[in-house]
Formats: sequence, structure tokens, C-alpha cells
Amino acid sequence: MLVLKKISHYSQWVLTLSLTATFLVACSDQSSNPFSSGSFDHANQKLQASLDKKNNTEKAEGIILFVGDGMSIATVTASRIYAGQKEGKLGEEYQLSFEKFPYSGLSKTYNTNQQTPDSAGTMTAMMTGSKTKAGVISVNTLATRADPESCNGYHLTTLLETAEDQGWASGIVTTTSITHATPAASYAHSPERNWESDKDLSAAAKKKGCRDIASQLIEFDYGNGIEVILGGGRKHFLPDNNNGERQDGRHLIQEWLANNKKSSYVSSANDLNNIDTKKTQHLLGLFSDSHLNFEADRIAHSIDEPSLTTMVETALQLLQKHKRFLLIVESGRIDHAHHAGNAYRALEETIEFDEAINRANELIDAEKTLMVVTADHSHTMTIAGYPTRGNPILGFVKGNDHAGNPNDNLSLAADNQPYTTLSYANGAGHDNPEDDDQHKSLSHRTSPPNIGRHSTANDNPQAPNYRQEANVPFESETHAGDDVAVYAQGPWAHLLTGVMEQNYIYHVMKHAGEL
Repeated sequence: MLVLKKISHYSQWVLTLSLTATFLVACSDQSSNPFSSGSFDHANQKLQASLDKKNNTEKAEGIILFVGDGMSIATVTASRIYAGQKEGKLGEEYQLSFEKFPYSGLSKTYNTNQQTPDSAGTMTAMMTGSKTKAGVISVNTLATRADPESCNGYHLTTLLETAEDQGWASGIVTTTSITHATPAASYAHSPERNWESDKDLSAAAKKKGCRDIASQLIEFDYGNGIEVILGGGRKHFLPDNNNGERQDGRHLIQEWLANNKKSSYVSSANDLNNIDTKKTQHLLGLFSDSHLNFEADRIAHSIDEPSLTTMVETALQLLQKHKRFLLIVESGRIDHAHHAGNAYRALEETIEFDEAINRANELIDAEKTLMVVTADHSHTMTIAGYPTRGNPILGFVKGNDHAGNPNDNLSLAADNQPYTTLSYANGAGHDNPEDDDQHKSLSHRTSPPNIGRHSTANDNPQAPNYRQEANVPFESETHAGDDVAVYAQGPWAHLLTGVMEQNYIYHVMKHAGEL
């Protein structure tokens, strides 16, 4: 009996030692431990990497500005978690590719006349180095919005215009209409962001010689002309008797082809994939009458439109044939999904945006190319409710029990109904949050909202067409006025740290390229 007792004690000691060793190994293995991103060792390793950083002060041979339209800090956080969870991880420890950039800061986004900004004024700040009013495209603060008298004499020179005049190649890639506010601010000048085609101009505006945004793109006469233009908005370039909406009878696509040597026009993903980039000097791609489809819908319905990643890859193949280049990339439909109160599509768009950034990073020389990732403005989506670690970011909240362990039951609000981790301060989600009809679900509501909360445990907040709940009933969710993040790598990227005015980003890019 004594021997057996000694053996028993010995076995317990071996077992304890084995478990302790296993625990220590697991804690030291950061790849397998989902909590390791917050561990002591991980933080110390990041410190050592930061101490080894050296500022790159060489002249940039390439500049890429990535703009996630409406990509608030909450959007980045939620997308990071969502991307990680799609890979089977808890999510919180995940990193998007641009979050690994060595430098980051915060950008103050207000317009000169609005606390909460719009895309026209904010992109103008990044493209011209000067803040301006909401709703105007690369004109100064003396211009009056939508006033025909403000069409001339108020222009602010854009970085793209300067680059072209100094022999750089340039490109614009977007998932919206190429004439939408964000891409337009790089090449057009207008006191009204909505003057996308001549159909939108008033008689007074036409009389004063105001030019619509589409015609300004085609008539762009700086340098050799923009080498790559990829996006949507085809209807703004075609006459109304030829599948377009122009009233002046102009076929702007044909005009562009005639004005540019070795030029090609494409209208589908298949066309783009078949482009011979070695023989093409100028490329125009208009893949939709209006905005491109949301990425999730493009994949689900096999729509013949290119992904943002494919467009960026093609653009870089063309632009890198030149000694120096400037590329402007917008993921524009993050913003549109937020306006619809639909977090699912906003996060899917952000993940595709990250894929495009990662692909660009694989194609460029990181030591010679300044890459800047930021947003033009924020949105009202928030992350709240004390969900347990790893709770589905699009799901209802499940919290922890009194001991800090995951609870299997849904957390309930004071009205005894569940609630989601993601919600909006305002928007269409105040009304019916889920709709089986996709188009109806993402269009603006015109019916009066049903006042009061409506979530029940029978809802599926992870459904593609689910609208997260909103506090204030609006037909369309609004922008928010909080700062957005800036991430940077490459020449002079170290200048993009701290809290900065949004127009400062322009000055850093200009300095980096010695433009």
C-alpha cells in the first residue's frame, strides 16, 4: 500500500509538472495563443521593432493615397475583428495589413463651414492642401456652393495636376462613379459636387460657362493626361440617346480615346483582365452606369465587374512603367453601406479595401513608395454592449457571467430584448432593420419610422440585409465628426504622426515627392 501511495504521489507530481510545462509553452507560442497580442512578450517585441525603425528621407518615386470613404476608427476595429473571425480566430487579435504600417496618426476632418464634414470638402483638403467648404470640389472658401458665379477664379491646384505637370504618371481608381466627390476632387473644380454631367447644370450655370465634372475629366490637359481611370459612372459620359444621360450630345468616351495615344476603354472585368498593359499607355474603365456593386454582391451574384484589388493591380502595372507615379484609390462604398445602416456590407467593403492595399504593397518598392491609408470622414457606427471575447461582431451581444466567463444567453436591454454590438447613432435602422429585398433594404426610406425598439431574438443580425439599430430616425445615416486614422509607410511617412489637420496630408505627400 505504501508503494502504491508513493507511486500515486509521483504520478500527481509528473502530471502537475507536465501541465505546467504545457501552459508555459502555450503562453510563449504567440501564433497559437489568441490572447498573445496583449501579452507582455508581444508588447516588448513591438517595442524593440519600434526602436529599430529608421526614418526614410529619400525622395519618393511613387505615392499612393488610399481613401476608405467613411472608414471611421470603429469601422477599422470592427473590420479587423470580422476579418479575423472569418478566418476562425476570435478576431480581436487580428491585424489588417495597413495596421502593420510603422507610422500612424489622427486626422481632423471638419470643413471650414461644417463641424461634421462631407467628402467633397475633405478630399479637397487632401488633394489641394487647403481646407474648404462642404459640397465644393477643389475650390477655395470664397466660392459659394452651387453658385454659377463661383465656377471660375476660385480653383485650387490639385496634387494630381501638379504631378502630371512635373512628368509623373497618374491614376484614379474608385468603386464609386469616377465623377463622385472623392475622386473628382483630384482633377475637377466645381462649386457643386452634384454637377456630375451637363444634365445636372442649371441654365444659369451653363450660361456662365460652368463645366460638369465628367467633361472636366475628359478635357484634363495637365502633363500627358491621366494615365489610368477606373471606376463607375458611365451614364455621365454618354448622350441620352445612347444609354447615357448627357443632354449635349457628346460621347465623352469616344472623345477621350481620340485625345489619348495608345489608349483603351474597358467596361467589364473580363475586358480589364484581357488588357495588354505593356502596349497600353492610357486606360479608361467605366464598369457601371453608376457606382459599382458592393463587393459582397459582386461575388454572390457573379457580376462582371472587377474587384478593387484587380483595379489597383492593373493600375500599378501601367503606372510603374513610368519613372514616377501618383495613384489615388478610393473604396467609396464603405460610406454607402454605412448610410444604409448596413454594417455587413461596410465591413465587407473594408476587408476588400485591405486586400487591395496588401496587393499594392506586394507590387511596389516599399522603400521608394509613400503609401498613405486614411479616410475622408467618419460615420456614426459604434461598438458597445460588453460582448464576451470572440462574440460575432455582427451578432447579438452575449456577455460574461459574474465570474467573467462567457455566458450562453443573449444579453438583454432594459426592455428585455437583445441588442447588437454594432449600432448607429441615427439612420434607417430605427425602422424595420431587416428586409429580404436587397434593393429595398439599401435604398432610402420614405415611409414614417416605427418609433421604438424592434429587435427580438428571432432576428438574424448577421444577415446581409440586416440594418443595425439606430437611435434617431433618418432616411439615411449621417457622417460623424470625429477624427479618422492615418497609416503610412515609405519615404517621409514618419511625418504623418500625431494629431494633424487633414490638409497637412497633402503637404507631406508633396514634400515626399518633391513636387
